[in-house]
Amino acid sequence: MSDISEQRLDEKRRQLAALLRGRRKQGGDAAAVPSPIAAPPVSLEVPESFRQQRERFLGMGISLPFFRSLNGCSSPVCSMEGRPAVNFSCYNYLGLADDPRVCAAAQAAIDTYGTSVSASRVASGERPFHRSLERRLAALTGSEDALVFVSGFGTNETVISHLLGPGDLVVHDALIHSSALQGALASGARRMDFRHNDLGDLEQLLRRNRSQYHQCLVVVEGLYSMDGDIPELSALLELKRRHGVALMVDEAHSVGVLGEHGLGLAEFSGVDGKAVDLWMGTLSKSLASCGGYIAGSAALIEYLRYSVPGFVYSVGISPPNAAAAMAALEILQQEPERVASLHRNAQLFLDVARGLGLKTGLEQAYSVVPVMVGESETTVRISALLMDQGFNVQPAIFPAVPEGQARLRFFVTSAHTQAQIRDVLARTAELMAQLVAD
Repeated sequence: MSDISEQRLDEKRRQLAALLRGRRKQGGDAAAVPSPIAAPPVSLEVPESFRQQRERFLGMGISLPFFRSLNGCSSPVCSMEGRPAVNFSCYNYLGLADDPRVCAAAQAAIDTYGTSVSASRVASGERPFHRSLERRLAALTGSEDALVFVSGFGTNETVISHLLGPGDLVVHDALIHSSALQGALASGARRMDFRHNDLGDLEQLLRRNRSQYHQCLVVVEGLYSMDGDIPELSALLELKRRHGVALMVDEAHSVGVLGEHGLGLAEFSGVDGKAVDLWMGTLSKSLASCGGYIAGSAALIEYLRYSVPGFVYSVGISPPNAAAAMAALEILQQEPERVASLHRNAQLFLDVARGLGLKTGLEQAYSVVPVMVGESETTVRISALLMDQGFNVQPAIFPAVPEGQARLRFFVTSAHTQAQIRDVLARTAELMAQLVAD
């Protein structure tokens, strides 16, 4: 043993002896022994900006539209705090979250496997449905393999922060989801953003900076959840080739939505899925479940399976969630008419909104269509008044979007009727005319 180790042991012995003497003096009351270091008081303060915004909304004299109790399923008509409401605030794009076949599959999985696998898959072993689901997701994306996580947000955060580090570069769209942004920040890599969907800006950024870093990852979304638009995948792949970067596409909102069969951005763009290094997706939108996944090359997925913290140190996806997602994938494959119905409804929504003079942002007819309002307070008020009239439409306000760009965010599904779409837009146009100044 070295002299340094002996010195440390001697110091530990002296500290222990002093502690025991203090206990004896206090009659054995360990709680009475004074701490050698006075701990500062705990101080976790609520930001003043949050307090001010909350008070401003409450001063409007209406109830806030957030965290209302939604009873029952995420259907086109739901029960909000005991009142029926036409629902435009759920990601149930293909109407599968309450499909009897999906529900039956989840119930059968509980009967066989219980409600939880009760440990990480590394610690407890695989269940048959784990790899079955991952093989189906790999086929969906056109990739060699896939890995399923229990959280969509956590998937982006843990994978990006694990694969990149100091000396690397993460470049992302300015409107990238918070989960990818948090992953980039946690990685320790240099982070840069480019103007939303501006591939000219991205190319300039790569030309100036790519050579200074070891690895470079470009991150985009397949369908942007606030604006409802999509990137140009073929052009992104050309930039990937030209500048020697890896490409990651977050398909949380594009699977089940884009392409004739709802297979996502690759099908929509006519691109081989293997051309993209990482496909990320969630199970909680079109796939009627909960969790996230990464798809890519077999070698990369095997590496992540043994190393990425959000998988290795987290419980495996639960039996009912895995079974629900697999059932939804089967229905997606068997019933492409659901995707066609979604496309028709989204186009109808956009056409009617335009006809009523509503501003729909970037004006693309997919599953997410924003109606731009402007000020956060006005947006919250319109949302609350729509609820009073029987429509569940949530506002997106600062800081989720920049100040002055607050909007009502509509999620259109294959199960909405034409009458429901026309009615909610007519009511929205009336309220906008009353409350929004030119």
